[in-house]
Amino acid sequence: MRDALVAAAFRLFLERGYEQTTVDDIVALAGVGRRSFFRYFPSKEDVVFPDHERCLADMTAFLAASDEGHEPVPRVCDAARLVLRMYAENPSFSVQRYRLTKQVPGLRAYELSVVWRYERALAEYLRGRFAGRPDGTLRADVIAAAVVAAHNNALRSWLRSDGKGDASTTVDHALGYVQSAFGAPPAAPVQEHPGHPGRPEHPDDVVVVVSRRGAPLWRMVQEIETTLGRE
Repeated sequence: MRDALVAAAFRLFLERGYEQTTVDDIVALAGVGRRSFFRYFPSKEDVVFPDHERCLADMTAFLAASDEGHEPVPRVCDAARLVLRMYAENPSFSVQRYRLTKQVPGLRAYELSVVWRYERALAEYLRGRFAGRPDGTLRADVIAAAVVAAHNNALRSWLRSDGKGDASTTVDHALGYVQSAFGAPPAAPVQEHPGHPGRPEHPDDVVVVVSRRGAPLWRMVQEIETTLGRE
């Protein structure tokens, strides 16, 4: 019944246009009553995005099943891949929906609200993992936004190609930027003092960086990295 309603809706959207199609038109074509429609979909907008509630539930469960052994940034990237899987299961439907959403401002706004819910789910998980760290909440929110932006950029590129090619490769490439920027950096090798093997070189060095008041944190980090790079 659910699939029949979605199929009927998209057939009418393509033939008549989204705005010109009513719920009564959809149920008439599907051969069911209005009550059957609203049992599955709260509104006409929801029939355009029939799988997002399930996907959001899957993502939330996936993150909830994480443990301390999972690195947080790769974990949220894997969670985003669940959304990609949903789109890739039915490329032709996903492409049709993408084209329809571009044409209807109301659907675009609805889609943005769905994307925001995905981002909040990622951010809530990361906030828990970064709790107690300096700027933990800020870091969590920035990483969540970056994951969603990278994923959506790659996903839209795939949809614009009419669903051709390997969507996973495109998304993996985009998420690689997020992991490079925010993933845990490898431990730096210890530089031994030439005359004393095993002893770090300049163990008591102190680096002082002078920065103007109100300078953003990233600028201060950049100045520190630049100073250390000159050694």
